[in-house]
Amino acid sequence: MSRLPIRARLALAFAVAMAVVLAATGALVYLGLRSALDAAIDDSLQSRVEDLVAGESPAANSDESRSQVIVGPGRVGGPAGERPLLDEQELRRVASGGMLRLERDHIVGIDGRARVLAQVIDAPEGRRVAVAAASLDDRDGALEDLLAQLLIFGPAALLLASLLGYGLATAALRPVEAMREEAATISGAESGQRLSTGRANDELGRLATTLNDMLERLDRALEHERSFIADASHELRTPLALLKAELELSLRRPRSPKELEGALRSAATETDRLTRLAEHLLVLARSDQGALTLRREPIVAESLAEEVAGRFSAGGRPIEVDVPQGLGFSGDRVRLDQALGDLVANALEHGSGAVRITVAEDDGRVELHVLDEGPGFAPAFLPRAFERFARADGARTGGGAGLGLAIVDAIARAHGGSAQAANRSERGADVWVSLPTSYGVERDR
Repeated sequence: MSRLPIRARLALAFAVAMAVVLAATGALVYLGLRSALDAAIDDSLQSRVEDLVAGESPAANSDESRSQVIVGPGRVGGPAGERPLLDEQELRRVASGGMLRLERDHIVGIDGRARVLAQVIDAPEGRRVAVAAASLDDRDGALEDLLAQLLIFGPAALLLASLLGYGLATAALRPVEAMREEAATISGAESGQRLSTGRANDELGRLATTLNDMLERLDRALEHERSFIADASHELRTPLALLKAELELSLRRPRSPKELEGALRSAATETDRLTRLAEHLLVLARSDQGALTLRREPIVAESLAEEVAGRFSAGGRPIEVDVPQGLGFSGDRVRLDQALGDLVANALEHGSGAVRITVAEDDGRVELHVLDEGPGFAPAFLPRAFERFARADGARTGGGAGLGLAIVDAIARAHGGSAQAANRSERGADVWVSLPTSYGVERDR
């Protein structure tokens, strides 16, 4: 069934529904006609019996109907030798109930099935039974004719309705087929291609609009990936070129041990830069796939801040820590140490003056702030500060790959939080990570 085309399945379902409707309609017509014919026969029999009860002479008998008055078992109040229409058992049933209706396969003087009505008469001479019978041949013939017509015209009507249903299904699905053919021509090589929505605001029009919205999102994601690959290639090219140049210069002519040591140190520096860049790209790739590994554990905010500050304090710039004692939350300590360290490194590289780490808790969330006293962010750069490979053109431009804040944002989102940046009113920048104190989604891998 599931392998059939949709139009065939729709036509088959329509045919089954029409078959049920036609069968139910035919049954209702058949039963209605039978009930009407039985009512007409019963009215005729009732009239004949009432005449007998009133003492009138029985109507003339024929092959279609008969009437008589039974005065006792085996005796009829009429011409001698006439056989009664009811037997003794049926007479007792009439006497006990006062009236009897039945159908019999054989009645004296009537061919075929007959319908019988009997009623008790209380006469001065004693109890009598008035009986009237009518043949059912005409009724059965009319019902047989109706049944024959239903069996002929019913299947014909079902066939026509099924063909009509198949045609309607084909016409209804024609726009879907056109949409499929149009969608088959859309590829990732050419962006901006969309499906025709048509003028009608119906289900197909809304489907086309939804698919166009999906294509728009896919276009943006594809453009983002292309830009990411281009930027990553550019960032990888520079250290690789420097590394190759250092090695080629070292091999071009004989070098003293001191010159070779300097070349090797420069090559090691570029190798470290490549390693950091590769690690950052790996973190971002895992974040995009929703597979960034987190090992959740209780974290003391003061301990985390002091550890990060101690790691960068040897640079000569003062790093202050302002964290309430006892403040704790849940998270991956290694990843959050990396994120907070990137914020401090960014402040040291692009800012000036003292760098301050503060932690605050507000409404079930903990915020890790890093503040500096430098020129701050360029206003045009703030909205894209956490984009990958984004660099400001002003005071915060440096030689990095532009992935530090993007890594911070990825780690914050993996924890169910966010990363934000703003310029301080007095001077400098404020970059922070906002995290829930505990998150319910299980992210451990």
